[in-house]
Amino acid sequence: MVDQMRWDYLYRYFDRYSEGGFKRLLNDGFSCENTYINYIPTITAIGHSSVYTGTTPAIHGIAGNDFIIQATGQNMYCTEDDSAIPVGTAVDNSAGKMSPKNLLASTVTDELKLATNFRSKVIGIAIKDRGAILPAGHFADAAYWFDNSGDWISSSFYMKDLPKWVKDFNKQKLAEKYLKQDWNTLYPIASYKQSIADDNPYEGKFKGTEKAIFPVKTSQLIKQNGLGLVATTPYGNTLTLELAKAAVANEQMGNNPEGCTDFLAISISSPDKIGHQFAINSIEVEDNYLRLDKDLESFFKYLDQTVGEGQYTIFLTADHGAAHNPQFFTDQKGNGGYFNSKTAQKGLNDLLKAKFGQEKIVISLSNYQVHLNNTLIKQQNLDEVAIRSAAINYLKTLEGVAFVTDMDKASEAAIPARIKERIINGYNYKRSGAIQIVLEPQWYSGSPKSTGTTHGNWNPYDSHIPLVWMGWGIKHGATNRVTNMTDIAATVAGLLHIQEPNGSIGSPIIEVLNK
Repeated sequence: MVDQMRWDYLYRYFDRYSEGGFKRLLNDGFSCENTYINYIPTITAIGHSSVYTGTTPAIHGIAGNDFIIQATGQNMYCTEDDSAIPVGTAVDNSAGKMSPKNLLASTVTDELKLATNFRSKVIGIAIKDRGAILPAGHFADAAYWFDNSGDWISSSFYMKDLPKWVKDFNKQKLAEKYLKQDWNTLYPIASYKQSIADDNPYEGKFKGTEKAIFPVKTSQLIKQNGLGLVATTPYGNTLTLELAKAAVANEQMGNNPEGCTDFLAISISSPDKIGHQFAINSIEVEDNYLRLDKDLESFFKYLDQTVGEGQYTIFLTADHGAAHNPQFFTDQKGNGGYFNSKTAQKGLNDLLKAKFGQEKIVISLSNYQVHLNNTLIKQQNLDEVAIRSAAINYLKTLEGVAFVTDMDKASEAAIPARIKERIINGYNYKRSGAIQIVLEPQWYSGSPKSTGTTHGNWNPYDSHIPLVWMGWGIKHGATNRVTNMTDIAATVAGLLHIQEPNGSIGSPIIEVLNK
């Protein structure tokens, strides 16, 4: 999975891709050209969960990167687990207190373990903890994620100590070595025709720099930014795939002594961090994909040599896309804007206080949802139906708001069917807000001072994702039929002749399978 990869990136930079990376996937594999995310909000943790469970937040329960337990008002990070002990880092480091316990449904990786009586090997790898943990599932042999100390770590959910090969990998200090090389464009900067000028007002700069321009002297920024800086450069992609190669070699993945299929779940996190900081029209994003293309070429060649060409199966997809920076869009005379969530929440609470006599009835507008203070409402015996109605009427008056719906009445709402389906699929009543806000196209939460980009909405720029398959059991070709993110797990299950995940709502993409 490539975090924040829009579908059009397959073709936007196609002419400059090498033959062995993205072009190899498209030329030798099978592309599902119209694959969509069938829920909102389009957020990283939900995307990783939905690809591997074949279902949506309504069933798998991962309602955001962070979500709110509605019964208590407690904020919960998607992979948070206070019972887990960090492995490979300090015991008090919260970065290691992680597991998949909040994921309510099984993953296709779980089903593979069950189908082979746990003889298959499953490992998840990503810079982001959620990108490694959620795809690997509940029965994984390991999940590894990157700590800002510069090391790959895990938690006691998987192991008591890091394997020797991971410790040896950490000893190479690759993050530091890469950053000391600085980040300049792969090709002459004048040749980056798919991007706007390097010096522009839409990009966020690194701490310790005056402008967001090339070259980026990462060697000089380590002290102020830490080794976590590598995640916001293309070197994060290289680092991730180098660890993946080490996992293949040291865990004998693809050469399982029991003769079983193994599953290596990789998420490439850096494109998301680069996109958030620099926006989608930047030279930084273009350079990232040109460099990722070469990293993929290297990784595929490595698999050819170690597992055997045609003896492994790849699928490449994304957890979500990204919008144009609204200020850039409006500067080009398009329509768009920023929805200020903090201002909206304050205005909403002021209104509700005047009507119902209580402060902070709304505790959050995260994930474009209104989260009510259910404990307060219950204690004060407030009229929740009236509160919801007043909140909806207020939100409808705000600029940039297209639709607002009470989730108890979502099926009856006067909202286009495709959007309504995504609202319902994304709603988990135990973990999602009582009211869903849908913004107008090219609007997202932020302010005119916001640089970079973000995601989270139903629109094609956030929901149209790549899905390309290659290798064993895969036909060559493409389909323009509409497919969903939730179809991926069912397709993998069909390929492997194993049961679909226990919450799956997807259907196998039969055109892909060479049967």
